[in-house]
Amino acid sequence: MKTSSRCCHLHICLKKRKKKKGKHRPLFNDCLIPLPHFAANRPKSLLVYINPYGGKRQGKRIYEQKVAPLFRRACISADVIERANHARDHLKTEANLDKYDGVVCVGGDGMFSEVLHGLVTRTQTDKGVDQNQSEAELVPCSLRIGIIPAGSTDCICFATVGTNDPVTSALHIIVGDSQPMDVCSVHHNNIFLKYSVSLLGYGFYGDVLTDSERKRWLGPARYDLSGIKTFLSHNYYEGTISFLPAEDNMGNPRDKLQCRSGCGVCQHKPSSKDTHCEMSEEKEKSDKDGSRVWSQIRGKFIAINAASMSCACPRSPKGLSPSAHLADGTTDLILVRKCSRLDFLRHLLRHTNKEDQFDHSFVEVHRVQKFRFQPRHHELVSLEDLSDPQKKTGFRPICSTATTCNYTSAHSSWNCDGEILSHAAIQVSVRCQLIRLFARGIEEQQQQQQHQCVLEDLCAPWAPEPDTH
Repeated sequence: MKTSSRCCHLHICLKKRKKKKGKHRPLFNDCLIPLPHFAANRPKSLLVYINPYGGKRQGKRIYEQKVAPLFRRACISADVIERANHARDHLKTEANLDKYDGVVCVGGDGMFSEVLHGLVTRTQTDKGVDQNQSEAELVPCSLRIGIIPAGSTDCICFATVGTNDPVTSALHIIVGDSQPMDVCSVHHNNIFLKYSVSLLGYGFYGDVLTDSERKRWLGPARYDLSGIKTFLSHNYYEGTISFLPAEDNMGNPRDKLQCRSGCGVCQHKPSSKDTHCEMSEEKEKSDKDGSRVWSQIRGKFIAINAASMSCACPRSPKGLSPSAHLADGTTDLILVRKCSRLDFLRHLLRHTNKEDQFDHSFVEVHRVQKFRFQPRHHELVSLEDLSDPQKKTGFRPICSTATTCNYTSAHSSWNCDGEILSHAAIQVSVRCQLIRLFARGIEEQQQQQQHQCVLEDLCAPWAPEPDTH
């Protein structure tokens, strides 16, 4: 994936700004003036949150050494708050958001989740919207969010920019880029639980996260260890998944049409016409009068995943759903049915190469606007129960045959962007373009070449003077 050419060339031009023979080069801020839309969209004042303990604890150093100098040169003022687990509560109640043009988080995906929840909750509170009502129409946030990657996982930044480079992200903020993004709201019986922008995972990915929480002392290595343990356990879970399919013009998860800067799919919002629900014993769709109805699938699943973006990262360049879109009002629902351990391994390995990870008889994928999940055993399982090794199915011996799975009557848990949900039975609705990021999506090579000519003219004042010697 390619990083934004606009930011790359501004980065190069910035390096060329020098004093030579007593002559001053043009100011960095002056370079942005020739393009009119820069002046209208560029932020002048930012609220910055730094997680000093996230990832490798490099957030403060990255901001002070790489980002803050760029903000100063671009004449952007920044109020910095350096405190862990504080952004959500501060945004909800204390922050005076009227004085800012955007909110920036310096950290990983967890830090972004804090800012997301704080900003969305504050917006709904100010507008009198009850988040506990699953059918309530949420109000889009007016402030854009910037992500300076500094965590152990920076999947959201990678999937929206194409690289995890702090300087590139800072330049996207400086030039005022804007990328809309969908947000999934997650409820349990009209009780709001969480928002999600990347992955909701039940079964395999939920079990990996639950197990890794008991091994936090291992650092990032805990995910690899828990992943191996969960794979060998090879548990499956029974339940019913119901979903409202997306409109036909929204494409499908296997059309190989990837979301890129200026994506045509994301420019078509799904209609808000009324839909109705129709249940059956097995998967069912109605063609009567062309109206969309709910579909239902009952089965035994190793994994149920909902990807609202590609979920690409350096380890998985294509991600869980390569053709998922950032702002089309849908999520890709991936169902992995009970299968042999070897088949599941083949499925997982395809996330790391160019093969179609959906091309298996036990895998199906649907592009949906809403979905519900009901586990077969619907008694409430608390987080305390999930964290108790004696109450949760742990490591089991390898199956004696290749097709054997371990069935557990206990619930799995939902992995919601790296946080564990307290309920297994959930309702999920995709909120189209609820937030905007300081980004522009991933650019293809052709788009980069088109922008290069403009940027060369823009940055001409910084070109090195010819050497006369």
